[in-house]
Amino acid sequence: MKNFIILTLTVEHLAENLEKKLKNFELIFPEKNKERQRCFPDGEVYMRLSRIGDLKNGRVVILHSGTPDTNTGLMELELILQILKDHRIRPEVFFTYFPYSRQDKVFEPGETNVAENLVKKLIDYYKVRKIYTIDAHFGKIPWVKNYPIENISAVSFLIEKTKEDFGKDVLFLSPDKGGKRRTGITGLNKKRINSFEVAPFSSEIPIKGEVIGVVDDMIETGGTLLRFCEFANNARAKKVIALITHGILDTGIKNVAKNFTKVYLANTVNKKEANVDIIDLIADTLNHKK
Repeated sequence: MKNFIILTLTVEHLAENLEKKLKNFELIFPEKNKERQRCFPDGEVYMRLSRIGDLKNGRVVILHSGTPDTNTGLMELELILQILKDHRIRPEVFFTYFPYSRQDKVFEPGETNVAENLVKKLIDYYKVRKIYTIDAHFGKIPWVKNYPIENISAVSFLIEKTKEDFGKDVLFLSPDKGGKRRTGITGLNKKRINSFEVAPFSSEIPIKGEVIGVVDDMIETGGTLLRFCEFANNARAKKVIALITHGILDTGIKNVAKNFTKVYLANTVNKKEANVDIIDLIADTLNHKK
């Protein structure tokens, strides 16, 4: 049986290294339109998979990142999935970053759990066999157990790189209870009140004189990380380093980089600041899961 990986536009930055690491997979790029583009001038997505006959006889994995262009990316993903469904192909989907992953809980009446809704749609409607995610914000939330989701982590890659540069005595912390739930790393006492507000930081862990490595799943605006950095500096930490899996917004990444001693950022999202490669994580997962 042949193995295929269909790459969306959001993960084409990983293609060269994927080809080197996943020699038992063939990379498939959806065809472009007559103007040699993947979108029409009005922004609508064009999709064609000309090798549908080959895909029918193999293992098919779609590789996708939920950003940049979150909603356009979701449309590209859905068009791929619909074509595969039309031909009775049941793929796996590997999200390097899961879109809408922070909207994983209903805080107020009239909201919805967007992350779970998307998972249900992939499984129930598009007949996706399995979903892989990297450090999804909803990792270890109880509803995840209801679906064939495997949430893997880039944290060990980030920690290894940090130790190479700063030694073994770095004190790694999560910025809040959500981070502790996802990673198992002891965190500060910060809790989300609702979709917009968080409680102030507090800590029972001695920080004074320590090299602190804060481990978090993403940089968006950078607000949480900047507040953590301020808290740690006020507690007289020696150095404060950020270890982040997903870089979402450029402004947030720049603001964090200005305030921290060093930022380690995985390349789950195509950002020029990314300095930790997760290709081995993807390759190891796909090579050992069928």
